Amino acid sequence: MGISNDNVIIFDTTLRDGEQALNASLSVHEKLQIAHAIERLGVDIMEVGFPVSSPGDFKSVQEIARSVKNSRVCALARAVEADIKACAEALKPADQFRIHTFISTSDVHVQQKLKKSFADVQAMAIHAIKYARRFTDDVEFSCEDAGRTPIDNLCRMVEQAIIAGATTVNIPDTVGYTLPNEFGGIIETLFNRVPNIDQAVISVHCHNDLGLAVANSMSAVQAGARQIECTINGIGERAGNCSLEEVAMIMKTRQELLGVHTRINHQEIARTSKLVSQLCNMPVQLNKAIVGGNAFSHSSGIHQDGMLKASNTYEIMTPESVGISKTKLNLTSRSGRHVIKHRMESLGYQESDYDIETLYADFLALADKKGQVFDDDLEALLFNIQQQDQQDFYRLQTLNVQSGGSDFSTSSIKLALGDEDKIVSATGNGPVDALYRAIKKAIDIDFEVSDYKISNKGEGEDGLGKADIVVSWQGRNFHGYGLDTDIIKASGYALVNALNGIHRAITVAELKTELKSEFKKEAAIDGQRQV
Repeated sequence: MGISNDNVIIFDTTLRDGEQALNASLSVHEKLQIAHAIERLGVDIMEVGFPVSSPGDFKSVQEIARSVKNSRVCALARAVEADIKACAEALKPADQFRIHTFISTSDVHVQQKLKKSFADVQAMAIHAIKYARRFTDDVEFSCEDAGRTPIDNLCRMVEQAIIAGATTVNIPDTVGYTLPNEFGGIIETLFNRVPNIDQAVISVHCHNDLGLAVANSMSAVQAGARQIECTINGIGERAGNCSLEEVAMIMKTRQELLGVHTRINHQEIARTSKLVSQLCNMPVQLNKAIVGGNAFSHSSGIHQDGMLKASNTYEIMTPESVGISKTKLNLTSRSGRHVIKHRMESLGYQESDYDIETLYADFLALADKKGQVFDDDLEALLFNIQQQDQQDFYRLQTLNVQSGGSDFSTSSIKLALGDEDKIVSATGNGPVDALYRAIKKAIDIDFEVSDYKISNKGEGEDGLGKADIVVSWQGRNFHGYGLDTDIIKASGYALVNALNGIHRAITVAELKTELKSEFKKEAAIDGQRQV
C-alpha cells in the first residue's frame, strides 16, 4: 500500500484484539455491522480475526472479507504454516488482503514461553513471512513484546523480516511497559541502525497497562512510524489498546505541529464509538477523551462564561468535528417520513443505512407511547432494527408481570419456540426474576445469568430503556440486549436475544455432528466398494 511520508496508516484491530476482551463473543452479524462502520470511518486496514482459532472466527473473517471493499482486510496468524494457510483461505474472497504473522522476541518470552534460542525464533519468523508471501504481497510481521526486547536483537529481527518479504514491520509494546520517550527512542534507533528500514512501513501496537498507549503511539509517529494499530474506544486485552479516536483527533487537531495526517472520516467517530459500545456491551466512561459523555460539557462558571464569549476559549475541537450534533429536534407522531429522513441525514446516516418504512413504523409506535421522540431515541430504534434476525427461534410474544403488595412477583408469558407457542407462569424475587424464571421454565436449556444491567438510551423519564445481559451456557458466554420503554419488557427481550445465540450455537454443533457422521458413512461405503 503506497503512502506519502506524511500519511499515517490507521490499522484497526477492534474485531481481533478488541474482541478478545469481551465477556461474550460477537456474532457474525454483529461483526459485520462493526466492520461496515469501521469501513465508513475510513480506516486503511482492519484486522478482523484469528481464523485458525475457531470455525466461527474463520467464518466471520470470510464474511467480512467478502463484503468490505474500501478498507483492506487483515487476519492474524502465529508463525506457523497452518495459521497462515487458514488466514489465506478465510481472506480469499477479498480483492486485496493482508496476512499478519507474529512471534515473540523478548528474552522473557523467547526463553520462558517459547523455550527456544533467539536464532531459532528468527528462523521461524523468516520462514513464516516467506510462506505468507506465497498468498499475498502484503505481509505484516510483528515482534511480540518488542518493548522489552534487547535493541540489538530487535534490530536484527526487523532487518531479517524485511529481507524475507515483510512490507510492514510492527513494533508492539505488548504489555504497556515503556514510557513515551523510551518507546520513541526504540523507533528512532531502528531507523538509525536497520539498513533496509526504508523498504517497509514501521508500525506500532501499544497497550494501555500504564495508561500510555496513545502517548507511546504518538511518540513513535514523531520518531518515524507510519502505522498505528488501535481500536475503537481503546477496547482490548487487560487495560485496552491505543484508542483510535484519540490518535485520529490528535493528528487532526495538532496537524501543524506533527506534520502528519490520516484518512479517517472524523465525523463518523461518535457514531462508530456508540455502535461498538452497544454491541460489545462495554459502556464508554463519561470522562473518556473525544467520545465520553462529558467530553464537550462545561460545568465551571468561568468556563461557561468563556464559552459564551468564544467557544475556542475552552474547546480545542467542536462536537460536530467528531459527528456529535448540537441541534436537536423534538419529533412527534405528527412528524412525517421526510422529517425522519432529514433528521437521520443530519445525524450522519445515509438512506442505504436503514429502511425508512420500518424505521418510521417503529418511530410512530414510540411517539404514541411517549409523545416526543429525540435523536437518541431514533438512533436506539435504528440499532434495534439492525439487530433483529428473522431466523430467531425464540420470540417473546406477550408478557404480564404483577409485582408489589406481596413477598413475590408473578410473571405469565407466551413464548414462541419455532412454530410452537408456550404459555408459562412463574413466581420470583421481583418482576425481572419472575420473568426470567418463566422463560427458563418454557425452554430446554440450562443457563445461568452472569451479568445484567439497564441503561437509558433515550431522553427523559419515559425514554427507551436498554437491558444488557450475559448468559453462561456450557462454559461459553452469550450477550443479549433488549430495548423498550418498559424496562421489564426490555429485560425479557434481552434474555430471549441471548438464548437465540445459544440456539444458533446448538444448531451449528448438531450440523457439524451430522456432517461428520455422513462423512464416516461415505468413507465406509467407499471402503466396501474397494474391497
